[in-house]
Amino acid sequence: MLNCRAVNEKKPIDTIMSLLKVAVSSLKTPAVGVVAEERKDPFAVLISCILSLRTRDEVTATASARLFKIADTPEKMLKLSEAQIENVIYPASFYRNKAKSILAISKILMRDFSGQVPDDLDTLLALPGVGRKTANLVVSVAFKKPAICVDIHVHRISNRLGYIQTKQPDESEMALRKKLPEEYWITFNDILVPFGQYVCTPISPFCSRCPISPFCQRVGVEKHR
Repeated sequence: MLNCRAVNEKKPIDTIMSLLKVAVSSLKTPAVGVVAEERKDPFAVLISCILSLRTRDEVTATASARLFKIADTPEKMLKLSEAQIENVIYPASFYRNKAKSILAISKILMRDFSGQVPDDLDTLLALPGVGRKTANLVVSVAFKKPAICVDIHVHRISNRLGYIQTKQPDESEMALRKKLPEEYWITFNDILVPFGQYVCTPISPFCSRCPISPFCQRVGVEKHR
C-alpha cells in the first residue's frame, strides 16, 4: 500500500494537476466557463457568475442565455426593469436580490467605467453582490490574470487531498495563494469544479476511479465508492 505522505513528497502538485486536467477533459464544462468560451466578454462572465451563486449549473446556463438574449451590455441592461430581470432569470436562487445587483452593477459600470468591467480584484469587490469567489473568477476567467477562485468544490478537494488544512473557503484562498504555484491559479477552479461535481463528490466520492487517489489523504471521507 502506498504511503500518502511519501507519495506527496515525491510527486509535486504539477503531477496531480496534469492528471486532473486529463480527467476533466471529458466532463461537462461549468456554466460560467461555457459563457466565457462562447462570449469572450467580461460583462457576460460577471453576470453569469452572479447568477451561478447557489444555483445549479443547468439553471445558470438557461437563465444566462435568456438574459443575454435581450441585454448583453450594461447599457442594455439598464433599459430593463427589476421585475423584467427577475422574470427572465427565475428560477435562479435569490433571483430578486440578483436582479437588484445586476441593475446596480450595470449602473456603476456605465457611470464610473464607461461600461467596461474592471479587471482588478479590489474594484470588483466594491460592486454590489460581488464576493471574493465571483471577483476572483472574473479576474481569472474573463481577463486571464492570476487569481484563485475558491468555491465549495475547490475548498473541499484541496482539504480532502491534504494539500491545505482550512475550515472556510476564504481561508482556503489565502492558503492556496501561499502554496499553489501561480501557473495553476487560473485553471485551478476550472479543473476542480467539474472534478468535484462528477468524481470527488461531497458525499461518497468515487475514489475507485480517481486518478489522484494514491496522492490523496481522504481527509474527512467516511465512505467512498
